Amino acid sequence: MDLPQDPFMLLGTINMKLRDAYPSLDALCDDLQIDRQALEEKLAAAGFTYAPEHNKFW
Repeated sequence: MDLPQDPFMLLGTINMKLRDAYPSLDALCDDLQIDRQALEEKLAAAGFTYAPEHNKFW
C-alpha cells in the first residue's frame, strides 16, 4: 500500500484505518506490511504519538 508522504495526510489515513478496520497498530502494520518503527518515527517527527488505549495517534 502506498501511504501518503505528508505527515498530516499520513496521520489521517492511519487513524481512519485504525478506527475502521484494525484493533491495534500491530495488526495494521502486519496486515499492510508496514514497518511499525518507521511509521511511528515519521509521525513522531510531526509531533504525534500512538495511544494504544485509544488505538490512534494523537
